[in-house]
Amino acid sequence: MDIFFFIGTVSFTLTGYLLGVRKRFDWLGVAILALLTAVGGGVLRDVLIQRTPRILYQNDTLWVIAATLALAWGLRLQTRRAPQLERLFILADSIGLVAFSIGGAQIGAMLGLSAFGVAMLGFISAVGGGMIRDMLVNDIPFILHRDFYGAVSILVALGWHALNQLGWQRPETEYALFALGLALRLWAHRQELRLPAPDASGH
Repeated sequence: MDIFFFIGTVSFTLTGYLLGVRKRFDWLGVAILALLTAVGGGVLRDVLIQRTPRILYQNDTLWVIAATLALAWGLRLQTRRAPQLERLFILADSIGLVAFSIGGAQIGAMLGLSAFGVAMLGFISAVGGGMIRDMLVNDIPFILHRDFYGAVSILVALGWHALNQLGWQRPETEYALFALGLALRLWAHRQELRLPAPDASGH
């Protein structure tokens, strides 16, 4: 498992766990929500490129998810106060978003896709799981209304594509891009940045 997919899987598993706890799901509900959040984007991406999803034939992703859930339970995250859980959720969601954006972009490059294709695979990998998670609990997905969310994913994926095209794609530059993307996401959330919305009044 590539490092960015590992980071993304751990982070999105944690967001599913935290949201399940906040919604007062039972343990099976929490586990299902965490699983679908962690693998949802990857499954959508693989279906799009006509590839069998990795989770159906390799167990490493399942082991990572199980270990993350066990660690979250062992740390008793479910007992933390609501503001702490919210901050941890945003951090984990931001890490997962950026990590899966880079991981999806890597797959797009391996397939020889255009810049649009690379950005699309990065985007689907990054936001698919979160959309499934939010819809399962009857929340409006982040990408539709909050925090410059989807734009960060596209910018990170295009940034990775640019590094690859320029021949600068090395571990240190990838980590720098990851740090920059994470900082942008957290800053956008703190500043409550949003893309412009249509004016319902017609003016």
